[in-house]
Amino acid sequence: MADKPRISDAEWHVMQVLWKKSPLTVKEVIERLSKKTAWKSETIRTLVNRLTKKKAIGFEKKGRRHYFYPLLSQEECVKADADSFLARSGAALLKPILTSFIEKEQLSDEEVAELQRILDKKGGAR
Repeated sequence: MADKPRISDAEWHVMQVLWKKSPLTVKEVIERLSKKTAWKSETIRTLVNRLTKKKAIGFEKKGRRHYFYPLLSQEECVKADADSFLARSGAALLKPILTSFIEKEQLSDEEVAELQRILDKKGGAR
């Protein structure tokens, strides 16, 4: 996952807007984020530019407008972020982190079954 760009907390907000609906113009991204944040339009434009340089989002030019869309899926970014966190903090924290997430989240029967399949598969790999 080293080839995936590191996305800052602020950049995550832009990515979430684009994962929800894309392609969008910068103006449309600004409109959506203005409802959730107190950021100025120039701040949001800067975040879009950074994400474009990082190749996390791309754009298509139609006339004078640029339409932005994610180049990375939400799953790819979450996995890269988790891998980066584990690399920084060490595997010793994995169990308490997973335990905390599982205890706090409301999981459906399907999600519990999927987690059980993953754990069973992991246990069988030993």
